[in-house]
Amino acid sequence: MISRSLLVWLEAATLLLSAAATNHVLRYFFTGVSELGHGLPRFVIVGYLDDQQFVHYDSDSRRDLPRGPWIQKVGEDDSQYWDWQTQLSRSWELYFQLSLWNRFNHTPGFHTWQWMHGCELRQDGRKEGRSQFGYDGRDFLSLDKQTLTWTAANWRAQVTKRRWEADQVWTQGRKNFLEGDCIDWLQKYLNYGKESLLRKEPPVVTVSRKGSYDGLEILICHLYGFYPKEVDVTWRRGEEILEQETLRGGITPNSDRTYHTWLSIEVDPKEREQYRCHVEHDGLLDPQDFSWEKPVSSATGILVGIILGALAVALSVIIGILFYTKKWRKGYQAASRNSQESSSSGNDIAE
Repeated sequence: MISRSLLVWLEAATLLLSAAATNHVLRYFFTGVSELGHGLPRFVIVGYLDDQQFVHYDSDSRRDLPRGPWIQKVGEDDSQYWDWQTQLSRSWELYFQLSLWNRFNHTPGFHTWQWMHGCELRQDGRKEGRSQFGYDGRDFLSLDKQTLTWTAANWRAQVTKRRWEADQVWTQGRKNFLEGDCIDWLQKYLNYGKESLLRKEPPVVTVSRKGSYDGLEILICHLYGFYPKEVDVTWRRGEEILEQETLRGGITPNSDRTYHTWLSIEVDPKEREQYRCHVEHDGLLDPQDFSWEKPVSSATGILVGIILGALAVALSVIIGILFYTKKWRKGYQAASRNSQESSSSGNDIAE
């Protein structure tokens, strides 16, 4: 149950920073627990650039460790990089222990602190940032960068809110990071990981169908192997977008760091040809529509194969006949010329 609450808060925080296809997001997730013995380290940091984890730190290893091939290039270019990052992570671990746990009135038992902060670089050049804390898997405090205040999610957060707003060094430091170093790091990391993060792989799309009830059927549009993650896919009838009638699956990662998803709609079989799965993705030059196509049956396939085979044999015979006919004509013409030359030579001798 505890682990589930952690995941729910992380998923909610991720959605708040979700980016459009050509936007990029750098975010860090911090998690601290009040006591050991629940299968979690006392403190953990994970860093993500867009949808790819690139760094991990925990209180067991006490080292920043790379996750993924492109981030290792940073350490190759800067020999002090991982030592510096490790010292920074250790300082945050100490902050969680001394400030969050020691200065907050906890009830007995297992509790969690979580912090997500990160920045977003949009396609139009705008820069965004967010810093928010969660306690026991629920929202707690979030930073308003414009007013340098903290928004409390519940009554328990009010005491911490007043303390942090009184500490302008702490609050201003969070804003400075989001608007300065975070954006600089995002751009730096994006340059190192561009071969992976900026690639565009179009989806492979198939439409299948299965029976339903009351004479209806379900059309299912499957999308496989696409990157980046963001995709706009809808069921349409003519120009009408059928959002309310559509059932969607989540966008799920594959082992090769691409994604797959699906969406379905219930239709009258008599109107099946009117429905199109409309797909827009960065990997496609233009939006494309896909519909269900009746598969060729095995018997039909065999018949088509026999006919094509027969046509191929007939074509080969015709080509052979034409070849040998042409060759025979050349031989006949050559023989005729030789005969005429011999006849002409005989006449000359007689004269």
